[in-house]
Amino acid sequence: MTDHAAIQIDRLVRRYGHTDAVNGLTLEVKPGRCYGFFGRNGAGKTTTIKCLLNLLRPTSGTVRVFGLDPRKAEVAVKSRIAYVPHHVAFYPWMTVRQTLDYLAAFRARWNRATESALLERFRLDLLKNTTHLSKGQRTQLALITAICAEPELLVLDEPSAGLDPIVRREFIEAVIGAYQEGDPGRRTVFVSTHLIAEFEGLIDEFTIIEDGRAVLSADADRARDHYQKVYARFAAPLRGTLDLGAARVLKQDGREIGVLAEGDAERVGERLKTRSPEVVKTESLTLEEIFVAALQPARASAGLGAAATRCWSCRSGCTRVE
Repeated sequence: MTDHAAIQIDRLVRRYGHTDAVNGLTLEVKPGRCYGFFGRNGAGKTTTIKCLLNLLRPTSGTVRVFGLDPRKAEVAVKSRIAYVPHHVAFYPWMTVRQTLDYLAAFRARWNRATESALLERFRLDLLKNTTHLSKGQRTQLALITAICAEPELLVLDEPSAGLDPIVRREFIEAVIGAYQEGDPGRRTVFVSTHLIAEFEGLIDEFTIIEDGRAVLSADADRARDHYQKVYARFAAPLRGTLDLGAARVLKQDGREIGVLAEGDAERVGERLKTRSPEVVKTESLTLEEIFVAALQPARASAGLGAAATRCWSCRSGCTRVE
C-alpha cells in the first residue's frame, strides 16, 4: 500500500472561456476511505473528476492520484483505478457477456466470483445486446466491470442514478461495502452524488462544492457532532425576541421552535431554557441536512412571531422566522 494520498488536489482551476467551472479547489482523500463529493448540478463535480482522470487539462493547480500526475503517468494511474461515469455507454454490437470478457482482457486482475455474484444480484441477461439494456441496467453493468477489476480507487459519478430504489439500496449497502471490505485500508471510493441520504452510512469524509469552490470539507462523524438541531416545546406560544447568537431558526410554529446549532448546541439549549420550555432535545444532522445548511446564509437571531419563510432544511412544510 502506498504512503501517498489516494487523491490530492491543490488549488485546482478549470476554466471554460471566462467561466471557472472549478475555482481553487483543494482536497485530500486518504487510502481506504469512502469520500463523498457533494454539490448541486453544475457545481463542478464532474469537471473535477475529469481532471483526475486526465480527460480534461487543469487551467492551473495540481492533481495527484497515488502521488502521480495523471497527465505524465496516465497508464500507471488508470491501471489502479476504475471509473463509472454518469452517462454510461458500451460498444453497441456486443452482448453483456462479450462486454465483460472484452473489458476483463485489459485488466491485470478480474474477480470472476464477484462477477457471477453481481450478475445474479442484478439479474442481467448475459446474451442481451448492450443496446437493449435500460439506463439502469447499463449502470449496473458499468458497476460490475468497475468492481470486478478490484481497483485501488473506485471513482463514481452519480452511480445510483437510473437504478430503481431496491437495486439502488442493494448497490450502496452491499456492493460498495463489500468492495471496501475485500481489502480494508487499501480500497478507496470517491463518490460524487446528489443522493446524499442514500450514502449516509458509508461516507467517512466529504467535501461540499458550490460554484467550483469547496464550501466545507470534514470528517463525517465530526460534522454530525458539530451540526446539531435543538428543539424546544413551550406551554404557550413564544413572544418577543430570543437571542440565539449565530444559530439559525429552522422552524417556529406556535409553541415549538427548532434551531440549528453549529458547535454550540449546549449554549443554544441553555438560552432556550430561559423561556421555561416543557421539552428540550438535541439531535445530530444527517449529511444531507449538513449539505443544505452549508449552502445557506447564516442568521444571527430570531424575532419570534415574525413572518415565516420556507425552511432551509426541507422541501415542504417547514418554516423559519425572518
